[in-house]
Amino acid sequence: MAQIVLQGVGKTYPGKVQAVERINLHVQDGEFVVLVGPSGCGKSTTLRMIAGLEEATIGTISIGDRVVNDVPPKDRDIAMVFQNYALYPHMTVFKNMAFGLKLRKMKRKDIRERVEDVAEILGITDLLKRKPKALSGGQRQRVALGRAIVRDPQVFLFDEPLSNLDAKLRVHMRAEIGRLHSRLKSTMIYVTHDQVEAMTMGDRIVVMRDGVIQQVDTPSVIYDRPANKFVAGFIGSPPMNFIDGTIRDESGVLFFVDGQGLRLRVRKTHAVILEKYTDSRLTLGIRPELFSKPDQASRESGSTLLGHVEVVEPMGSETYVSMEVGEGVWTARLESDHIPKVNTPCRLKVNMSRAHYFDPETEESIGV
Repeated sequence: MAQIVLQGVGKTYPGKVQAVERINLHVQDGEFVVLVGPSGCGKSTTLRMIAGLEEATIGTISIGDRVVNDVPPKDRDIAMVFQNYALYPHMTVFKNMAFGLKLRKMKRKDIRERVEDVAEILGITDLLKRKPKALSGGQRQRVALGRAIVRDPQVFLFDEPLSNLDAKLRVHMRAEIGRLHSRLKSTMIYVTHDQVEAMTMGDRIVVMRDGVIQQVDTPSVIYDRPANKFVAGFIGSPPMNFIDGTIRDESGVLFFVDGQGLRLRVRKTHAVILEKYTDSRLTLGIRPELFSKPDQASRESGSTLLGHVEVVEPMGSETYVSMEVGEGVWTARLESDHIPKVNTPCRLKVNMSRAHYFDPETEESIGV
């Protein structure tokens, strides 16, 4: 096991294409860190630079107590699990898992013991004599994991390993990888574009955009205190709702208004910070779960909004409701006992105590 430190690491491709811009990241020994972001954000390039499959244009990469910029991938003591499994089709599962150990010239007895031990952990003992073409996607992924585990590396790197699996199997394999991390106590870096995977798997999440790290923190902090509008909108499903408006002072009480009928009272705990933004433009962010059935108190306190229902999506115990609010469309996640009808007006209570506010110019969080 080992810590991983990136200091000012960047990658520029020919034609001055900046894939990663001078990022700094410290992954602790034994930590599970997830790199997440949209396609093209630089997360896989970052992973490949750590693995040595891409050369860093600038900066230093350290694994353990040594700088590895000029160290070949095979000597970095890392194991990588790919999206496409990368198994040798002509070899059995046993030989796929044993291949790296044979290159190390381990004794045949030791190789067999280690492969069989790992196969038992992953539940693939009965597959050892099969070839990859006779395996399902989930079984192939387990074999790819096993091939990495038998090497007992300092660091495990995962490059979107579950993206080829169906939804049910992805959930199962997420839990499998989580259990493996708990058991092995190894340093792991996991790349995904799926924010649900990031939230459920990582000790910490690194959110990237256009080659730049936007925020690094625990899943709960990323969700509850996003650093900017991008992080707030990317993390969470359905995503956060945004609307531009102005902070108004009405007889000592602050309201957020958009000029088209939306008028929501700012909570006292937020008003202390938002006073200096009176008459200034801000972006309000409301997560879908912060809507509920209105009561008399919420109507009187200015905590409701009126929308026009466009789409209703039943999801079992809850329902997603898309409604037109001003010039935008907002999504509410409601309990299934309060479902409005399509093409009807709908008034909902908004939990403004958990509202987010962003500077419309910089898109940075106001920090309420």
